[in-house]
Amino acid sequence: MSAETVFTNARIVTEDRIVDGTLVIRDGKIAEISEGNVAEAEDFGGDLLIPGLVELHTDHLEGHYAPRPGVRWNKIAAIQAHDAQVAASGITTVFDCLRLGSDDTDGFEAGEMRAMADAIIQAEREDRLKAQHFLHLRCEVSAANVMEHFAAFEDEPHVRLASMMDHAPGQRQFADLQQYRRYYKPKRGLDDDAFERFVARRQAASEAYADKHRRMIADHCSKNGISIASHDDATTAHVDEAIALGVRIAEFPTSFDAARASHAAGLSVLMGAPNVVRGKSHSGNIAARDLAAAGVLDVLSSDYVPFSLLHAPFILAGDEEAGISLPQAIAMVTATPARAAGLADRGRIAEGLRADLVRVKRTEDVPVVRAVFSLGKRVA
Repeated sequence: MSAETVFTNARIVTEDRIVDGTLVIRDGKIAEISEGNVAEAEDFGGDLLIPGLVELHTDHLEGHYAPRPGVRWNKIAAIQAHDAQVAASGITTVFDCLRLGSDDTDGFEAGEMRAMADAIIQAEREDRLKAQHFLHLRCEVSAANVMEHFAAFEDEPHVRLASMMDHAPGQRQFADLQQYRRYYKPKRGLDDDAFERFVARRQAASEAYADKHRRMIADHCSKNGISIASHDDATTAHVDEAIALGVRIAEFPTSFDAARASHAAGLSVLMGAPNVVRGKSHSGNIAARDLAAAGVLDVLSSDYVPFSLLHAPFILAGDEEAGISLPQAIAMVTATPARAAGLADRGRIAEGLRADLVRVKRTEDVPVVRAVFSLGKRVA
C-alpha cells in the first residue's frame, strides 16, 4: 500500500503562482495539487508551502570544520552540525563547497578536502543527514597545487559542480587594490612590506597558472557532466571566456556589465543572499538588490549564512522597486538553481517531483520555518 500524506489550507507556491489549497504526497513524491481544502488532512492554517531550497554555494561547512585558526574539528561532527543548521533553514539540497588549491599561508593541505568528502559520503551512508548533499569544488586556479588537489576528485560521482576562481589582487573581486589592502592586511596581520610581497606573489601565481588550470578543469567537467561556474567576473571579456569554457553559472559578478552580459548569454547569475539581506556586498562590490531590480539576478546562495537563503527572497518580494513576485523570488532559491545544476527532479512544486517542501509562516520581517520535508519525510 502506498504511503500518503495530505496537507490542506496551505498557500502553495508554484513556479508562477500561489495556489490556496491542498497537496498530496505519495511515496515521497508530489502526487496531487488542488484548490480548496479537504478534511482528514494536516491543516497548515494558511501558511506558505514552498519547495525545499537548493543551495549551490555554501562555505558554511568550513566554519564548523575549522572554527579557529589551527583548529580542526571531528569531520562527522562538523558535517552533522552544518547539516542540522542547513535543514532548519529550509535547505533540502546542498552543494558543500570544498576549497582546492592553496599556498604556504592559506587553504587546506592536500588530501584534507578529500577526507572531508569521504566523511560526507559516510554520513550519508549511515543516515546521519537531513538534507541531500552534493559536492561543489571551489578551485583556486591561480594556486600551483590546485590540480594536485583536484585529481583526488576526478572519479567522484558526488561532484556535481565546480567553480573556477582567482582571488589574486588587482582583478575580479579585488580589482580595487585599496579594497584588497583593507581586507587582507588586518586579516593576515601583515605590515606594509609583507603585504607588498604577498601581493606580488599572488599576482605572479595568477599569471603563471590561472589560464592553464581554468582550461584543464573546464575540460574535465565538460567531459564528465559536471556543471561549471565562473567566479567574480568583472568584465565582458571575463564573460566571453566563461562562455567559451562551457560555464552555466556566473557566481558573484562584480560589475553590472558582467552581470548583464552573463544573463543575456543564458548563464544563471548567482549572488549572495547575505548581500540581499544586508543591502550591500561585504567586499564593496555591486548590490544584489540592484541586479534584481534590473532583471539580471537568477540565483541566490546563502554563501556564509544558511538562513539568509530563506530570508532574502521575502525581502526581494517585499521591495516594490524590484518588481519581483514571491513565486519569482522563491524560484531563485529553488527551481533555477536546480536547473542550473542539472537536477530535474526537484526545485518546484509539481506532480511527480520529489516532495522536498518547507512550511513557512510569513511575517512582516523575518519568515519562520515551521516544518521541513525531504522526500515527504519530516526532517526539521
